[in-house]
Amino acid sequence: MRLLTAAQMRAVDNQVVTETGIPSIVLMENAGRQVAEVAATFLEKSQGRKIAILTGKGNNAGDGFVAARYLSNLGYKVRLFLCARAEELVHDALANYRICEQLGIDMQEVDEQYLPKLRFGLSLTDLVVDALLGTGIRGEPQGIMAQVIQLVNEVEKPVLAVDVPSGLDASIGTAYGPCIKANMTVTFAAPKVGLFIHPGVRQTGLVYVANIGIPPKILNLGGPGSLLTASATKELIPCRVVHGHKGTFGHVLLLAGSVGMTGAASLATYGALRSGAGLVSLGVPASLNDILEMKVTEAMTIPLPETAERSLSVAALPIIQRLLPHMDAVVIGPGLGQHDSTGELVEALLLEATCPVLLDADGLNLAAKTRCLDKRQIDKDCPLVITPHPGEMARLLECSIADIEKDRVRAALTAAQRFSCIAVLKGAGTVVGAWDGRFWVNTTGNPGMATGGTGDVLSGMVGGFMAGGIDPVAAARAAVYIHGLAGDMALKKQGEVSLLAGDLVEAIPEALNAIQKEEVKERWSYLV
Repeated sequence: MRLLTAAQMRAVDNQVVTETGIPSIVLMENAGRQVAEVAATFLEKSQGRKIAILTGKGNNAGDGFVAARYLSNLGYKVRLFLCARAEELVHDALANYRICEQLGIDMQEVDEQYLPKLRFGLSLTDLVVDALLGTGIRGEPQGIMAQVIQLVNEVEKPVLAVDVPSGLDASIGTAYGPCIKANMTVTFAAPKVGLFIHPGVRQTGLVYVANIGIPPKILNLGGPGSLLTASATKELIPCRVVHGHKGTFGHVLLLAGSVGMTGAASLATYGALRSGAGLVSLGVPASLNDILEMKVTEAMTIPLPETAERSLSVAALPIIQRLLPHMDAVVIGPGLGQHDSTGELVEALLLEATCPVLLDADGLNLAAKTRCLDKRQIDKDCPLVITPHPGEMARLLECSIADIEKDRVRAALTAAQRFSCIAVLKGAGTVVGAWDGRFWVNTTGNPGMATGGTGDVLSGMVGGFMAGGIDPVAAARAAVYIHGLAGDMALKKQGEVSLLAGDLVEAIPEALNAIQKEEVKERWSYLV
């Protein structure tokens, strides 16, 4: 599903009005009706009757006025709280405000003196509808708006946000100050990037994407971003041919492990195997080979020359060079260590590779030291996928973690374009960025996955999919979605606190089966 920024959504709205002749007030009518339908469904289930609708003075307020009319017509007790002056309303919002006046809907202007009464009123309601600011916010909410947002969060009543929780930047998911924490958000026409990116994803609750009558041909021109979904992921994974054998489904070479880090090599190996790779060869420091032979019985292990610190040495390069022509994908980095000689090996392999390469973990840290990625050019025969967490991305881009987290989409695309690669920026709302400017935001995963080894599983999964013949961009997208879904399924059995990376490996088959059988329940819904 297409993802839009606030600016892209405004451009779509303008294009609809100017090119199709659909009046903006019709779009507002459709939006408000969809909000009312979600609110009514919630109240029916919770057996509530009282609704407080908080509005500002812009188009978001107009959506709130329309919703108030529909809900009042359905027999709900609606109170409108205008956190602005009525004379500030203009155009479509003003027209719908006047309709509410004519219908006798209870309306109250809110100023600082009224705040104690507003608090009391909200404490008695069954649902709060946030139609205060919408996508047009610039910077931190000020004055009465900031106070009302804080008040709503304090009363802890169920909240439905209109288009975007007030105070949240719809384009990058940042809240610069007070921000509504919603239980559900009804967003219009297309999901907004900031609703699914950390930290905004924590403010939105369940997201409903409302069809407000914008023609698909205009909407699809809105921007280069998309959500990762179960249906799209299913299309990325080919069916296994009945006459296939282990060679049919690809051979992954995984270079990983150092003293104390054999677990990372093991988890990445099982990530690749569970993702359908026909063969996995695990290249490890020679002194660790016996350990890995015991840990990964379904893979082959290759003892390689090592440093005195028992990490892979550049002396392993000739052996690996002889292996590369027989490989369909190479994964470099999990638990690799950061010895200088290992760094020389990584740099040489990035030049020598004859198939798709994934670089992760210590492979990325070594690349940040040597700056070898700066020398890359786009190579369609040997594309590169990188899977950094925010700290690793900050080292690669030579900035702070705060800079990365401020705009995660921009960070992923910057890395993809600078290093001519596919960049997977891990975290809440993992972003997959391609060098051509396209990007995808993930909707699966949970805080229980913030534990050692889950990233190693992901790197193996991407390698497994690439070896199976899936295009590297598609392989990254599929692996990210399935990895998060497996984490969600493991969460149901283990809980957030006890979830381990090994639990995630065991849940990959369940996740794949759910996708193939179309049994996945997404964290968002599309309203027709």
